[in-house]
Amino acid sequence: MLEEYLPFIGLIIFGNIENLILASQGVVQGVNPKILGGLSIIAVIIWLVIGTVATEIAIQYANYITFIGGLAIFILGIQAVYEAIKHIKATKRGE
Repeated sequence: MLEEYLPFIGLIIFGNIENLILASQGVVQGVNPKILGGLSIIAVIIWLVIGTVATEIAIQYANYITFIGGLAIFILGIQAVYEAIKHIKATKRGE
């Protein structure tokens, strides 16, 4: 059973990184951590259900899905770092 999920192992790792990036963006923006945590758990459960149900269909596109997911996470990471740096600079200036 686990063998059918192996092509998506990169996406699973990227998904965890994406979750951390989105959480850090929420913290920088001052979002309530309890709400952010709850929404994060809900998103993970939804993706788990979608991944479990759609694996049979998506297995033939695993390489494309992993690439697109990795690219999205890379872009989100750059955006998160940019926003964090902007926030740090604004805080130092007293804005």
